[in-house]
Amino acid sequence: MRRVAMLDLVLANKEGLVENVKLKGSLDCSDHEMTEFKILRAARRAHSKLTTLDFRRADLGLFRDLLGRVPWDKVLEGIGAQESWLVFKGRLLQAQERCIPVNRKSGKHAQRPAWMNKELLGKVKHKK
Repeated sequence: MRRVAMLDLVLANKEGLVENVKLKGSLDCSDHEMTEFKILRAARRAHSKLTTLDFRRADLGLFRDLLGRVPWDKVLEGIGAQESWLVFKGRLLQAQERCIPVNRKSGKHAQRPAWMNKELLGKVKHKK
């Protein structure tokens, strides 16, 4: 005898994206259930937006100076590994924000990986 299983979890990548989830029964003699749901328009974005670090325009000399000026032995003295990591990470992100500009990508170009430049894209197309 077949057991009846009921859907009890719907996963989405954004809170409030899906509502009105209903089970609609099986399709013909399949043991899979059809699911109907509503995707909310307000929760969707028109285009995906991706930000990437632009290392070509980065001021790596300033970055090195900012991190080099920190007296790490005094800053990290007497704290544990987890706290040390958080202090280091905070200083690193501050220096990154100040020295490395950000590129914003949207629409079609946001779908490809950030490392895929024009030259690599051409080689991949040629290979295909």
